Amino acid sequence: MKKMFIKGLVVSGVLLFLMSCKKEEPLVNVDTNQIKEQIQAKENEFAETFNAGIIKNIGYHSDDAISYPQNSMPLVGKKAIVAYLKSHMDSISKNHKISFKTDEVFVSNDAKQVVEIGYYKIVDSTAAIVNSGNYMCLFVKRDGKYYCLRDMSTSDLPND
Repeated sequence: MKKMFIKGLVVSGVLLFLMSCKKEEPLVNVDTNQIKEQIQAKENEFAETFNAGIIKNIGYHSDDAISYPQNSMPLVGKKAIVAYLKSHMDSISKNHKISFKTDEVFVSNDAKQVVEIGYYKIVDSTAAIVNSGNYMCLFVKRDGKYYCLRDMSTSDLPND
């Protein structure tokens, strides 16, 4: 009985020692406003490129991104997303302009992931709103830059 008690005490002591040796993650000074500005700049570049009728690699989506467009199956991979955007270019951007506004960002403690909640608006040549709604994007930081890993949107206009 005495040996079991001593054995238990030794094992408990070793476990406590190992738990106390857990390496603490260094604290990252996260500037949420700066990250929000970075994400908004990415959205602005995406809108400017799309509004110009150009689909090119601007470093927005990651290669393994998945997009969940409205009324469609998920688009898996950057190639599928680019193909979708190209096939919808005329119906979305012809005489229309899209804009994005980053409303909120939720940044992980290590600043390697950011969830963005925003608002989009598509206007015609008279500035009348033809579509608008909300979106969410999950950005991941790779090689020092943020890339969209997941995105989805929903229209706030009534169905006709």
